[in-house]
Amino acid sequence: MARFGVEEEFVLLDEQTLVPAALSAETRQRILDERGSGLTPEYLTCQLESATQPCRTLAEAGEQLERTRRMLDTIAADQGALVAATGTPFVSPNRFRVSPSPHYDAVSAQLVEITREHEVNGLHIHVEVTDDEERVRVVNRVRAWLPALLALTGNGPFAHGRDSGFDSWRSILIRRLPSSWTPPRFHDLTDYRAHVDQLVSMGAIAEASSLSWTVRLSERFPTVEVRVFDAQLTTEDTLLAVALTRALLCSDEVDDLAGTGMDGIDASLWTAARYGPDARLVDPVDGEIRPAWTIVEDLLTRLQPALEELGDAERVRDGIARLRTDGTGARRQRDAYAAKGTAGLRDLYLSGTGTR
Repeated sequence: MARFGVEEEFVLLDEQTLVPAALSAETRQRILDERGSGLTPEYLTCQLESATQPCRTLAEAGEQLERTRRMLDTIAADQGALVAATGTPFVSPNRFRVSPSPHYDAVSAQLVEITREHEVNGLHIHVEVTDDEERVRVVNRVRAWLPALLALTGNGPFAHGRDSGFDSWRSILIRRLPSSWTPPRFHDLTDYRAHVDQLVSMGAIAEASSLSWTVRLSERFPTVEVRVFDAQLTTEDTLLAVALTRALLCSDEVDDLAGTGMDGIDASLWTAARYGPDARLVDPVDGEIRPAWTIVEDLLTRLQPALEELGDAERVRDGIARLRTDGTGARRQRDAYAAKGTAGLRDLYLSGTGTR
């Protein structure tokens, strides 16, 4: 059974205004002192990241994710703030400093003005693939299916205090980065490394770990890392994305569809970011344009053997049913704001990360 790991990014918000708030020196030190928690400050001083230990089951991952979210909620409360699991904050003052580190200093020096608006929070899922060349083959196989997964998981509808019109405004902001969205199709590991080395040599990225592709090889672990998802409102939302991702990467029923071009995949990522489950996407199987739900249902059929083998089939069935009833995180955020304004959003964010 393939092991996996989960990285979640969060934004710290003032509890009353929902304006992103920089970590205080005390809060930052408290996070750094929580040894073994997997907590680290993220790119901007209002951001935090958590990482699980390697997991074999969704239950094991869920325990770690819930524990970390409760810890973050407690830390934030002491600063008069809350931690929100949202792809983009409701309002962005665009004045935050970059968290101090040599890596982030190099990134900010390269991105310059982009950094001011780069308040984005994602969910990154690592799945263990022990063979080097197989990891590249997995990237080739799964990249055309990722728009369908984005359509199910958009959770960043707001920008600058208003509805952006997109389910995943984060995805649009990410598009401005070099090496973003769909990776090319690679011949082998040597070809993959040559592409990355070229990007580094031309100054497009500072190092391989700065790749912003929707799926890439991890530079630290023997894993394939899927990065297409917004941060998810709840642990259950995260675990649904994890279950689908692991099954997709492990399935024998998903072929390398070499004829699916980058332009079609990228256009599908755009429509998935814009319309969520109502998007129309390029079908990875035959290149026809179909509703996102049609492609999702085909993918679920293909993944069923892997989901059964991994013990995740029931959770995925329940999760998909919940999405059809309650909607994506983007829809739930819009509903909360329509009902109670920022107070509704505050309650929604708190219900996803804490017990207050």
